[in-house]
Amino acid sequence: MKRYVPDFPAMMRLNEMNYAQLRRLIPREDQVGSAVAFDVAGATYRIETKESTRYTSLVSIQQIFPKITYWSMPTLNVRLYHDALVAEVCSSQQIFRFKARYDYPNKKLHQRDEKHQINQFLADWLRFCLVEGTMSVPVY
Repeated sequence: MKRYVPDFPAMMRLNEMNYAQLRRLIPREDQVGSAVAFDVAGATYRIETKESTRYTSLVSIQQIFPKITYWSMPTLNVRLYHDALVAEVCSSQQIFRFKARYDYPNKKLHQRDEKHQINQFLADWLRFCLVEGTMSVPVY
């Protein structure tokens, strides 16, 4: 099997797109504890700022309604790098660090491109939220 080689330019483009789209949804005040909630296709999601520094922020994205654990969206923790204008998923589903590449097969059954896949999931979810979602405050 051919060894997987991460496509760094594609990964950076994806992270730049995630940053631009996520900035449209996150709380306007970049302060710890600030949060927004919005509805998308019958589900309610919450984005909360967990950390905020001059150059980075950490936000948590979580489905809060309906609370059906077997199909609910997992909590995603996303780090935004304001100086580089990129955002990437830091943790999800009890995975607290994603490697750029995994050997396959592996003990934890990660895909070879797990990091790219989770960031692509974030991009798809953000696009869906911006098209289908409603918020109590306008999304710019």
